[in-house]
Formats: sequence, C-alpha cells, structure tokens
Amino acid sequence: MASRSSQAPLPPWGNALAGATGAVLANAIVYPLDIVKTRLQVQVKRNPTNLEPLTTNETHYTSSIDAIKKIVDDEGIRGLYSGVNGSLIGVASTNFAYFYWYSVVRTLYFSSQASPKLPSTATELSLGAVAGAAAQLFTIPVSVVTTRQQTQPMGDKKGLLDTGREVHSEDGWTGLWRGLKASLVLVVNPAITYGAYQRLREFFFAGKTNLRPWEAFFLGAMSKALATIATQPLIVAKVGLQSRPPPARNGKPFKDFLEVMSYIVEHEGPMALFKGIVPQITKGILVQGLLMMTKERMEILFILLFAYVRKTRSAKLQKGAKLAATRATQVLPIVTK
Repeated sequence: MASRSSQAPLPPWGNALAGATGAVLANAIVYPLDIVKTRLQVQVKRNPTNLEPLTTNETHYTSSIDAIKKIVDDEGIRGLYSGVNGSLIGVASTNFAYFYWYSVVRTLYFSSQASPKLPSTATELSLGAVAGAAAQLFTIPVSVVTTRQQTQPMGDKKGLLDTGREVHSEDGWTGLWRGLKASLVLVVNPAITYGAYQRLREFFFAGKTNLRPWEAFFLGAMSKALATIATQPLIVAKVGLQSRPPPARNGKPFKDFLEVMSYIVEHEGPMALFKGIVPQITKGILVQGLLMMTKERMEILFILLFAYVRKTRSAKLQKGAKLAATRATQVLPIVTK
C-alpha cells in the first residue's frame, strides 16, 4: 500500500511507479484470463426457442475452459492476447494514477491529524474511493478501447488507435468515457481491496514493516477476492456498456449500467449478473497477489535507490563545500600587522 505511517518512505510518484510496475507485470502474466472473463461477461446466453443472435460473437462459450479452447481454435494463441498493448497501457496509467492519488490523500489525512493514528475502516475505504475516482477520470478512455478490442469478432480486429477512432465515430468524444458512472461506482472495488488489505495486514502481520513475498501475495489475493464478489454485477454491467451492443438491440447502445443489468436479468436471470466470476476472481487473485508482492519489493528497491541518491548528493555537496572553502582561503589576501 501507500505509506504505513504518517511519514511516507517514498514520494507519491515513487509509490505510483512501484504500483504501476507491479500491475503491468501481474496483468501481462494472466492476460488470457482477462480475455476469457470479458468474452463470457459480454455474451448473452442463447434461448433454445429463439434463433435471434444475442451475442456480439457468433461463437458461444459455455465455460472458461471452453472459451480458451474455442479462442485458440478460431484465432490461435494470439487470440488470447487481443488488445494486450492497450490493456497494459491502461493498467499502467490507471495504477500509476491510483497509487499516486492514494499516497497523496493518505499523506494529507495523516498530516491533518493532531496525533497520527491508523485510519478507521470507513476512512480507509473513503481514501481509496477518492483515489480511485481521480484515477478513473483520466484513464477510462483506454479501458473503453481495450474492452472493445477484446470483444471484436474474428476478421474485424483493429489496433488501439483504429478502435479508438471507431468508438469516436459512433458516439463522439463522450463515447470514450462510456461507462464512467459505472466506473465511478466501481471505485468501491479498489477501495474495498486496499481497505481490506490494510485491515488483514494489521490482523495477520501486526507491527511488521516489510512483508515476505508470500505474505504480500496472500493479503493481496484475499482482499481482491472479497472486493470482486461484492462488485461483480457492476463489473459485468460496465463491460456490457463499453462493448458493442448485442445484435438483438440493432446497434442501440445501452444508456447506463442499470439498463445493462435489466437486460441481462430479463434474458438470463439474476444469477447471470455473476457470469464470468470464476475467471474474474482467478485473475483478480493472481493479479492482486502478484501486484502487491511485486510492489512491496519495488518499494524497498526505490527506498534503497533514493537513499543512495541522497547519500551521493550529500557527499558531492560536502565535497563542493570543502573545495569552495579551500579556494576561498587561497585567494584571501594575507594580512600582516
């Protein structure tokens, strides 16, 4: 997480860089799971008595394993990495923005306290929500384009910029912020995740400054699983908003996440709001576990790097001061009485 005391060992951008690095590495490793969960979440189950297409892809997936097999058969291994460049750009920018603002608001909170103390669970969630909202405002266009890339049918694949132009041509500039309301609501996901992370850390590893890799992984995985279960219906609705509308709607996009949820319940029942939850949780656990494990290591690395830079700079300043003093004594006139 960000600072664990009132005095952050790293500046906000240092925490942001450590978080973004960990997020990119973690998401790159499990990216195929992201494709699978997106394809499962965007499709609508076929009604045996209705031949009208209800999904953006002709291929219909019955499970995560079935999705992987069919994607590889139809598109090759590369199909499991559709939109990976845009996704990693989005991951880097979102996490950099999130960890930067989280570090800022948490530091401001501690500095505003007369006697520094650990924030309550409600305060921790609020700090995370503020940071998440600030991050979403700046990074959601990349998320919209990536979701569209991941759900493009075979034969209609486009690059990051071309997909962005397609979204703009259909909905204008506001189309790049489609799903913003759902995204702002979904800031409770990282808020729950990092709030739970702090609480679980205090419970399992109280007083421990630096965690071992497996400890950070355990805390990250546990906290993300709790957050995903709580927010899965909103995640499904957000994916539906940002992807192409199902053919059954004749190109008419959804207006908001409540309309997406109503459509899903109408065609599939309320449990469909949790479709794709297995790859979603699996991906979330692995990503969050790897992210926090990597971030803890990166924070230590940056702290050591900053300490080395400060020490080197201090040594140069001292050397410069001594050199200036020596030269000053050499040019001073000799005064005799």
